[in-house]
Amino acid sequence: MACLSTSMVSTSHSTLTSKSATPVASSYSPSKPLNRTLVIPRSFHGLRRSFQPRFHRLASAPRSSRRCFCVNASLPLVGNPAPDFEADAVFDQEFIKVKLSDYIGKKYVILFFYPLDFTFVCPTEIIAFSDRHSEFEKLNTEILGVSIDSVFSHLAWIQTDRKSGGLGDLKYPLVSDVTKSISKSYEVLIPDQGIALRGLFIIDKEGVIQHSTINNLAIGRNVDETLRTLQALQYVQENPDEVCPAGWKPGERSMKPDPKLSKEYFAAI
Repeated sequence: MACLSTSMVSTSHSTLTSKSATPVASSYSPSKPLNRTLVIPRSFHGLRRSFQPRFHRLASAPRSSRRCFCVNASLPLVGNPAPDFEADAVFDQEFIKVKLSDYIGKKYVILFFYPLDFTFVCPTEIIAFSDRHSEFEKLNTEILGVSIDSVFSHLAWIQTDRKSGGLGDLKYPLVSDVTKSISKSYEVLIPDQGIALRGLFIIDKEGVIQHSTINNLAIGRNVDETLRTLQALQYVQENPDEVCPAGWKPGERSMKPDPKLSKEYFAAI
């Protein structure tokens, strides 16, 4: 995140003194980017137009003011390649390695994060996805669950009976993010707690994130809605001249993204 003052540019959020500040006139050059962290990678697919950072000086602030306003320099995850990772995981009560990029060109991926093993809302979500795994499998989709727990914790939880708050056998891997690097790269980590929010990402076969949702800790997710969104994504990728309206399900009418042709949909509802 870069801070821009009306009279100075400072790289420090905590100390804004005359010694640490650099006058805009001496540091800014039209031929050089003001903030190098806003360089867009060539692989960026999220926007049809080029993304250009815009900085606006507060008109009401006097030139001598040291108050700064901030510009969030992070790029959106949706529409961009999913951050790759390789990590230890538990599947079929064995320790395995999972590498996200291994699925590129082969399968869609439902990647979901949960806070901690041996908690309360988490097992209801994890079990719900496992019980519906065959429906995702028919759509050529793999499910990966991730938390900051170790593989030993994952294994112990899987070996605990469901009636005692355990998971029982699962039909997809649970990934261990003990370094918290995966949670950070997907922007779901709560830094002061060291656990992840309930983030869910749908990644297509090209390795691009096409959908994301993030719930706070107390709110569980809906497997039906995840499945519906996946089906809508696959439909529009197979039919690029169509779009899916709100609540669309397979077999229902889609829409043409055109001012005239879209009237056919509105006339029929």
